[in-house]
Amino acid sequence: MSNNNDKPLLRVQGLKKYFPVGGGFLRQARSFIHAVDDLEFDIPMGGSLGLVGESGCGKTTTGKLLVRLHEPTDGQIFIQNEQGELEDIAHRKGESMKTFRRRVQMIFQDPYESLNPRRTIYDTVAEPLVVQGIGTIVEREERVAALLERVGLTPATSFMFRFPHELSGGQRQRVAIARALIIDPVFIAADEPTSMLDVSIRTGVMNLMMELAGEMGVSYLYITHDLAVARYMCERIAVMYLGKMVERASTEELLANPLHPYTRALISAVPVPDPRISRQAIDIKGGVSAPIDPPPICRFFARCPLGDDFCENNPHPPMEDKGGGHYVACYKV
Repeated sequence: MSNNNDKPLLRVQGLKKYFPVGGGFLRQARSFIHAVDDLEFDIPMGGSLGLVGESGCGKTTTGKLLVRLHEPTDGQIFIQNEQGELEDIAHRKGESMKTFRRRVQMIFQDPYESLNPRRTIYDTVAEPLVVQGIGTIVEREERVAALLERVGLTPATSFMFRFPHELSGGQRQRVAIARALIIDPVFIAADEPTSMLDVSIRTGVMNLMMELAGEMGVSYLYITHDLAVARYMCERIAVMYLGKMVERASTEELLANPLHPYTRALISAVPVPDPRISRQAIDIKGGVSAPIDPPPICRFFARCPLGDDFCENNPHPPMEDKGGGHYVACYKV
């Protein structure tokens, strides 16, 4: 495979996903949930982007769009093909999807729900090889065993023919990671892969993912609500609010110098282990509103401490570079 380092591995432009509300068999829906609304970002080859925000802001939907588990309402999703050229896969269908599936995978949040309880660990991890027609039965067994060993399930022979109910949560998530990596993808959307695990084993799973990404050259979209996890795992962080991306920058820059009032509020809510240190709480109003047919103004306006008449009478602000690749969607910063 030839890599083109001048191009991102993944480029998203104008990505939207609207889910109909109401309606029925003979009645067309008149309202829509704007789950993802006009996203634009790049992920470089071998790079990682952390997607953070509150529950319901569109993070998981974004991940599922990128691996085409959801059909986009509008927009483009470009990914490098094997020749190093960017191809739009946003509305691809049919047999060409099989080649695309070999290059992208997803790790789901709940290791108790994402593994079929009726299939052995070997069947689960080997299934992508079977679907893609890769290797003989013997070669698949060797490949599965080697990857199970690599993700820390040793000896592999004692795990291959167990069922998911015989494994702990951490072991199940390692199986899910092995399943995602078995066909050597170039991109993985990881949807809060450690949030369901005990705190004591989260770091081990995160370290494993980082090691494997480095060894295999995999790029990640890492979806999380935990800023500490995003800082540990990702080179860049993007913040979402009600389907919109409101800030994006390198990890340390965003955490040290948050510009958007929503990002400041998120960071101020992170507990500090030292009781001598206090953070100033950011005064935001109300709670998260439903993203059903939202008005075209700034999504954060109803809660924003900086909002004024200009914000109320203008469309949602575009993402603008405030210097050094620090993008913010706000008229007031």
